[in-house]
This record gives sequence, structure tokens and C-alpha cells, in this order.
Amino acid sequence: MKIQLLDQEIFTKKNAMLPFALTDVLTETAGKTNSNLLHFWQFEQTFILGMKDTRVDHLEAGVKVLKENHYDLVIRNAGGLGVISDKGILNISWIFPKGNTSIDQGYEKMLTLIQNAFPELTIQANEISHSYCPGKFDLSVDGKKIAGIAQRRVKEGIAVMMYLSVSGDQNKRGEIVQAFYQKSLTENYGKNGYPEVWPLTMTTLSDVLHKTISISETKRRFLQALNIDEVAQNALDWVKENKQETQIENKLVNMTKRNKQLEELNDVPSL
Repeated sequence: MKIQLLDQEIFTKKNAMLPFALTDVLTETAGKTNSNLLHFWQFEQTFILGMKDTRVDHLEAGVKVLKENHYDLVIRNAGGLGVISDKGILNISWIFPKGNTSIDQGYEKMLTLIQNAFPELTIQANEISHSYCPGKFDLSVDGKKIAGIAQRRVKEGIAVMMYLSVSGDQNKRGEIVQAFYQKSLTENYGKNGYPEVWPLTMTTLSDVLHKTISISETKRRFLQALNIDEVAQNALDWVKENKQETQIENKLVNMTKRNKQLEELNDVPSL
């Protein structure tokens, strides 16, 4: 089945909720039209909170830490825990019809894709418990996490989403997430399903390859693995072409409601 390739400029604070609304619309469309889509996306410098992160003991204190480190915040419309997304992180959403695909099969598709894209690496899927946003399908090289995978199922479609640390200071990212949980949980740090983050349990693709790899080269590797040679369509142009503007607006309304909690903290000063 042909895969439609989508991309666009880096998301900023102004449109931080858009990729999550867009993912839902793409996922619904994949189910309705029996189509496959691959969407590359990035944030400028954003901390993405899962719904569980909004229930920490002292969210305001955690938000102060993130603002001190110049991170914007957005609450995604799915479970899971917080991850950092910046210009050295590539987010990849592989979206396809649900069919008879199980949750594990969805994860296996993304694992196979990255293994084919980087055959010189031994990439394993197992939980790296002291990483941030740990999960069964953490992707690691030599025991250090380079990526995490999540899924979102909307009607008859599935979005398998991976955040991949391509380059940059991963240790610093880990320290920021660690500080967020330490400040927002205090004596409950590392308890109740929140991770005790050890920054050195994570690394980047560049570090394990022992050379700097760009985002564009990383994308090229994935496309080569999927035998895609077409030019990516701008995701927002796709929305207009497929007359999905109203659907996007509806999803953004839902995202705005979900993020109202952060709006109320907008005036919280940095530490």
C-alpha cells in the first residue's frame, strides 16, 4: 500500500497544540479511507506532558523548572508521561487503518522500521525504567534509550508515534525532566508510577553512531527503508486539500480545553 508522506515547518509555541489535533484527524482519515500516512514533525523547544503529569503534587513548582530552562509546555491528548521535544528530536507518526492490528503489532511495525533504517545498530525494545517516559517498547542501543513509542487509536485508525533523540545534549534533557519530577513530586519522587529519572540512561542517535547525524539524513534513512522516493506534502496543505479544516478546528477546541490548566499557570514566574 502506498504511503502518503507529510511534513511541515517546526511547530512553535503559537501552534503547539496543532500536531496532536492533526494526528487525530490523520488517524480518523486513515481508518475511513484505508490509507497509510507517514508524518514527520518537530517542536522548537517544548516539554510535552502526558495526562498523568498534570496530576503531580506540585505542578506549579514543576512548571517553574521548565520555564527556567526556556521550555514551552503542552499537554498531549493521550496517556503516558512527559518528554522533551526540540530541534534535535524527530517525531515520527506512522498512521494506518486498524484492521486486525494488535497494540504490540503496531509497536513492532515501528521497531522494524527503525531497525531497517539503521541496520548498523543493534536496536532493542525493552523498558529502560529510569529513563523519562519509560515503557515496554523503549528503543535502546547498548542499554541506553534513544527513542520511545506511543500509540493512539481513533475510530478505525492507528497512529504509532515515535520520538527519536537524533542529536543534542541528551544528558541535559534528562536533567531537566528529572528536576521537573523532583520539584513537582518532592517526597513522592519516583513513586506512584512516576519515574525516578537517571539522565545517563538515555543517549542520542548521533552518540551511538559516533558521528553527528542531521534530522534530514535521519528522515532520508526512514524513507529509504520504506522505499518512498516522493517529496513530502506540507501537512497543512493536505488538510486543505482533503477539506479537513473543520475537523482540525474541532480537535483544537478539545486540545485548548485540555490545556486550560496550563493557561492558568502562564503567569507563574521562573525560579
